[in-house]
Amino acid sequence: MDIVAYKKGYQNVQKNDQAKEARVFAHDAVNLTPGGVLDTTTIDNTNSRGVCLYIGQAMDLTVTMESGTSVSYKSVAAGSFLPILVTAVTAYTLTDTAGTKADNDILGLY
Repeated sequence: MDIVAYKKGYQNVQKNDQAKEARVFAHDAVNLTPGGVLDTTTIDNTNSRGVCLYIGQAMDLTVTMESGTSVSYKSVAAGSFLPILVTAVTAYTLTDTAGTKADNDILGLY
C-alpha cells in the first residue's frame, strides 16, 4: 500500500464517528492465559471498546466480539496479531498436540 492510500484510509477512520479514538499501536497488554488457564470473563476495560489479540501458540479460539457476537477462529498461527475487537476469549485449544498451555498464549492489546 502506498503512503497516499494509507493516509487517505487513515483519514477515513479518523472521520468515522465510531472510531473517534483510532489507535494504530497498542499502549498496554494483558495476559489472558495466566498459568495457561483461560480467564473467560469479560476482559477488563472493554465496556466501551474491545481489545485486539496476540496469539503466542498455534490454536483454535472462540471470542466474543465487541458487537456481542460469538465467533470461532480456526488454525490461528503462532505469533499472529488478530486485528479484531473482542471483549472476551471464551475458549481455546492448541493445534500443536505437543504444545502445553502456558502464560501469554493469548494477550489482549489495548
